[in-house]
Amino acid sequence: MDTMRERFASVTSQLLDDDPRLAVVLADIGVDGFAAAAGRHPDRVVNVGIREQLLIGVGGGLALTGLRPIMHTFASFLVERPFEQVKLDFGHQGVGGVLVSAGGSYDWPSGGYTHMSPGDIALLDTLDGWTVHVPGHPDEAETLLRQAAAAGDDKVYVRLSVQVNQAPRVVDGARFQWLREGRRGVVVAVGPMLDNVLAATEGLDVGVLYATTVRPFDGEGLRAATGAADASDVVIVEPYLAGTSTRFANDALADRPHRVLGLGVGRRELRRYGQLDEHLAAHGLDVRGLRERIAAFLPAGS
Repeated sequence: MDTMRERFASVTSQLLDDDPRLAVVLADIGVDGFAAAAGRHPDRVVNVGIREQLLIGVGGGLALTGLRPIMHTFASFLVERPFEQVKLDFGHQGVGGVLVSAGGSYDWPSGGYTHMSPGDIALLDTLDGWTVHVPGHPDEAETLLRQAAAAGDDKVYVRLSVQVNQAPRVVDGARFQWLREGRRGVVVAVGPMLDNVLAATEGLDVGVLYATTVRPFDGEGLRAATGAADASDVVIVEPYLAGTSTRFANDALADRPHRVLGLGVGRRELRRYGQLDEHLAAHGLDVRGLRERIAAFLPAGS
């Protein structure tokens, strides 16, 4: 199976052939994947070098000319380092584009903390109007990338990861999917967390929702799922900063008695970088850690 980043390069290269409005802006990361496309479209595949603020600035400039820019690098260099440019060159100027990240929270542990961005989506939450996709499989990434490229002048963030679920789901870029019914509460599994959540909740009387589009947050879907359960207890399992989406769940359930537990990447920096599976375990996002915390949170009798 190809990776999400490989699928991104092949799909976007094809989209460049099909849609003259698209442009790709790179900052040295991922250049090899677009070598052929750059040969065919040298005016619409731009590598600015290791200049991430310029990456966003060029994307914003292209958007002002009527193009739809797709900007790509590691999440820490795409959202955190050039955040002022994201805020001003897209939000303030009122133009749209597509940010496509790699690396995420701890996809490349040996890269160190400079290459980790567990707070990327929390940071984007301080801005208005961003759609955020978190696919859990390359097939889902392709669907969401195609939607993002065709999404008019919307501002879209697509968070790619080396973590994947074994099988893809049919995604629509909007609603949560109800995969398992249960009476003792609802667990929302975001993107690549799904397989671990399904394994961790096996045998527990709990519903499971699958989320690959987290902004806008599908409050109606969550209300429907909790309404079918005996308790409005919600666990949100995200592959980024723990608690990033809990306020959206609280808002959706504001008129009901409810509890929300946010599970994800902790705030403490793990300086012994190890491997990806060790980071999962350290943050309690492996099957064992998830089962212990979800079972402890559920109402008595589960």
